[in-house]
Amino acid sequence: MGSLPAPASAECAPRPQGRATVAASDLAPLFSAQRRHLDHFFDRLDMAQAAAFAQALLDAPGAVFFTGVGKSGIVARKTAQTLASLGLARAGFLAPVDALHGDIGALFPGDVLVLLSKSGASDELLALAPCARAKGAYLVSLTSAASGDDCPLAAACDLNVHLPLQGEVCPFGLAPVTSTAIQMVFGDTVIAAIMEARRLSRDQYASNHPAGKIGKTLIFKVKDVMKKQNELPLCKEGDMIMDQLTELTSKGCGCLLVVDEEHHLIGTFTDGDLRRTLKASGPAIFSLTVGEMCNRNPRTITAEAMAVEAMEKMEAPPSPVQFLPVVNENNVVCGIITLHGLVSAGL
Repeated sequence: MGSLPAPASAECAPRPQGRATVAASDLAPLFSAQRRHLDHFFDRLDMAQAAAFAQALLDAPGAVFFTGVGKSGIVARKTAQTLASLGLARAGFLAPVDALHGDIGALFPGDVLVLLSKSGASDELLALAPCARAKGAYLVSLTSAASGDDCPLAAACDLNVHLPLQGEVCPFGLAPVTSTAIQMVFGDTVIAAIMEARRLSRDQYASNHPAGKIGKTLIFKVKDVMKKQNELPLCKEGDMIMDQLTELTSKGCGCLLVVDEEHHLIGTFTDGDLRRTLKASGPAIFSLTVGEMCNRNPRTITAEAMAVEAMEKMEAPPSPVQFLPVVNENNVVCGIITLHGLVSAGL
């Protein structure tokens, strides 16, 4: 398997003596060659064929399956997963050999089967194509061989998209290190066009990415990660600073939310404010109230705001803060969101 380490055996292929190195001067011409090959693809891609392929995916009445062998199969699987992640169509990968041994049962009339092959002559795909056609599927081939005798797969399909390939960036011109890049770029670009055509919204996209940073950024609201009720470090304007030290330190917020009798926010008092007051006032701090020293113009946020917006607001100039009071439209405190809480939630 390509992902397994080579066994330490005398039977392994001999390696050149000395340590192999790759210098910037070695890489530069390879990247330049890769750029030329990609430019060749972009300059010669038939946009009418590309549009026909995109339309076939948009109009598919059933599922869309992708298939391929070897590295093209890996690209096919990735492209299927990207399309499936949008929630715009049922999409999946169909392994060609498994399909010929029963998995073709997943295909129904009206489904689309996209077959990726650099050569357009992969035996496994040529064996699969007539079987898929017999099931009533619409067949699309993506090949780097032009249609004709050199590309039998194109003749077996309803639509062929030619992906122009000038060459592979490989010392032997054989390893699929450019053709797979072209396949990936083509598939992802067509999917981006489908997203625009279907007017996919951020909320729709987020609904299919509930985990990980993408989902949390698009789904989590302040109300989902804020502290509330008994977790809030509340105090009154007339409370003595020294009487509120326990409240200041025990709730893990690093601050006090100063409120009136109806929980309207008056201001905030932080552990930093405590240190500055102690340094400036000395023993006089024992006679000072929270209301005398609190910040009466703190940054706030609403419970319905996105959690990522809260993080951006915390980090905004002129100086970052570690928390935001959460208030409603009447400036009544309903929670507090902290930077630690956002980080703990994976944001």
